[in-house]
Formats: sequence, C-alpha cells, structure tokens
Amino acid sequence: MEYRRVKDQKDVESLSGRTLSSANTIGPASAGGAKANSSWKLKSVVTLALTLLTSSQAILIVWSKRAGKYEYSVTTANFSVEALKCLLSLAALFRTWNCHGVTDDNRLTTSFDEVGVYPIPAVLYMVKNLLQYYIFVYVDAPAYQILKNLNIISTGVLYRIILKKKLSEIQWAAFVLLCAGCTTAQLNPSSDHVLQTPIQGWMMAIVMALLSGFAGVYTEAIIKKRPSRNINVQNFWLYIFGVIFNLVAICVQDYDAVMNKGFFHGYSFITVLMILNHALSGIAVSMVMKYADNIVKVYSTSVAMLLTAVVSVFLFNFHLSLAFFLGSTVVSVSVYLHSIGKLQPQK
Repeated sequence: MEYRRVKDQKDVESLSGRTLSSANTIGPASAGGAKANSSWKLKSVVTLALTLLTSSQAILIVWSKRAGKYEYSVTTANFSVEALKCLLSLAALFRTWNCHGVTDDNRLTTSFDEVGVYPIPAVLYMVKNLLQYYIFVYVDAPAYQILKNLNIISTGVLYRIILKKKLSEIQWAAFVLLCAGCTTAQLNPSSDHVLQTPIQGWMMAIVMALLSGFAGVYTEAIIKKRPSRNINVQNFWLYIFGVIFNLVAICVQDYDAVMNKGFFHGYSFITVLMILNHALSGIAVSMVMKYADNIVKVYSTSVAMLLTAVVSVFLFNFHLSLAFFLGSTVVSVSVYLHSIGKLQPQK
C-alpha cells in the first residue's frame, strides 16, 4: 500500500511537471505570436494611412480650386500646415517630457550651433510646397503623383555628391526606368503634342524634385550629426522656421488680400481637409520610418498613383489611357528596384 501511495504521488508530480513545462513552452510562443500579430496590424494601419494620405494629397489640392483658380491664399494655407505640424511636434514633445522627463536629448535648447542649421531646409521646403500649388496649372493630379517621384533621382544623386553614399548598379538602372516611366505615362497619341505635360510643368516638377531632394539630404545630415537627439525637437525647430518663412511669404505676396479679406478668406471644408492632409502626411512618413520599413513606402507610393488616377476619373473626368497605365507600372517597378537595390555594408 505504501509503495502504491508513493508511486501515485510520483505520477501526480510527473504529470504536474509536464503540465507546467507545457505551459512554459506555450507561453512565450503565444506572447511572440501576439507581438508579431500586433506588429503586423500596426504596419497595416500605417501602410493604409500613408496610402490614403499620399493619394488624396494631389486630389484635395485640385479639388480646392474654384473655376480653375484658388480662392484662398496658398501662402496662408502653407503657413497653416507648418503651424499645425509645429503644434503636433510640441504636443509629442510634452508627452515625452511627462513620460521620461527632460533630458539633454529632448531639451529645447536655443544655441546657435543647433538652431542655426534649420533655416536652409525650411526655406527649401517652403518654396517646394508653394510650387506644388502652381504646378497644377500645367498637370493633373495623376500626372503630379508620377512626376513627383523624380525626387528619388535627385535624392540619390545628392546622396552620392553630399553624403558620399555609393549607389548600386540596380539603383542607377532604377533611375533610368523611372525617367522612362514618367515619360511613357505622359505620352499623348491623340494630339500633335507628344507629351501631355507642357515644358513648364516638367521644369516645375524637376525644380520641385531638386528642392525636395536637397532639403531631404540636408535634413538627414543634420539628424546624423546628433542621432540621439529627440526627433520631435528637430522637427519643432524645422517647422518653427517654416512658420517664419511662410509668414514672410504672406507679407510679400498676399499682404493686401489678408488685411482686407482676412487670413482665412476663401477657405472651404476641402481646404481644411487639404491642410490636415499635408500636416498628417509628415507624421505618417515618420511612423513608417519608425514602425515599418521602406517597402511599405514603396507599396504606398505605387497604390497611391493608381488610386489617384481612378478617383480622378470620377471627379475630374481624367482619361485613364494605356500609356498612363504602362508608365505608372514602370515607375512602380523602378521605385521597388531602387528600394531593394541598396548596397549592403561589408562586414
């Protein structure tokens, strides 16, 4: 009897041990699966948000026109975008201070060595953002979505010149494909003009690409100079100078209109949506850089081009031609090749 009791007790202990071991084995796996599932959901939300914001950006600008012109002041709209981004960055910074306290990396210092580098990219972004309103005199929303990918070429070349970053053969091939895709999408076989976009539109697109590329490379150089610096501090100073320069633009270009008609004259619900879109787009790109990967931006760019074209068919009677479809496909492939063609650092 004593032997039977001891044996039964050992069987119970063995069974309990196996149960506990199974629980310990399943626990981490379940936690890992839940974490992976949460990461996938976050990437999906970020991808969807970036796609919708990117595709609706050009549509909202064109839609905000009345009888082919802007009834509101584009300088005040640009100022509102920069002011909103500045407030959002400051709110995020306050949250950081409440959670982690004020440190050397998240303190808003006003030393010239730190603050003095932001006026250059701020003024470049201001000019580029103002040009995007005027380019729609020559291009439609789908063409704009394709032509703005030219900043990939300018950014890559400036990386090579300024940051001495080498480009792979695949990336150089992607640049050639990108130019071919942009040109193909603009072919106009039903007219005497070979390309739908006039030379003024192409020149403005190239200038915008150069401004965007140089401002992006310059900003990255600033960030890499002090990588531990809180990104919200850097964004705050960049947007503060953006507010200042756009205020100067208002005084130079639209001072009389603002003083006589008011700051928000001509604003509509679409105009407010457009301002929100421009402000949130920058946040979405930051979230992609932090929580997702570059391939998410590639997919978003590709889908946004097609989505913009489809919506423009219903809103602006855009003609979705075979040339546009083939050109946008080539552009999408070139963006993908540029993304995967980065040189890996040698170990």
